[in-house]
Amino acid sequence: MIAEPRDQQSNRKRRGSRGGRPPLTDPGRYVKRHVIENSFERFKQWRGLATRYDKLASTYRAAVLLRAILLWLPALTERP
Repeated sequence: MIAEPRDQQSNRKRRGSRGGRPPLTDPGRYVKRHVIENSFERFKQWRGLATRYDKLASTYRAAVLLRAILLWLPALTERP
């Protein structure tokens, strides 16, 4: 659930029951969604995955695994 701008929240509260959906945001769900969206964004930065040139599902899966390894390797080496 994406956070709603404060001015829209106040407008909905002012209008009462005619204001549509309530101005509620679950911060925990928003953080989890943000992490997942950023992960997909980083995967799709690799052109082969974004354009999906591969004809076979196994080749595409191999590219996804290779991209995951390339993303996780720097994280493993940055240990303090």
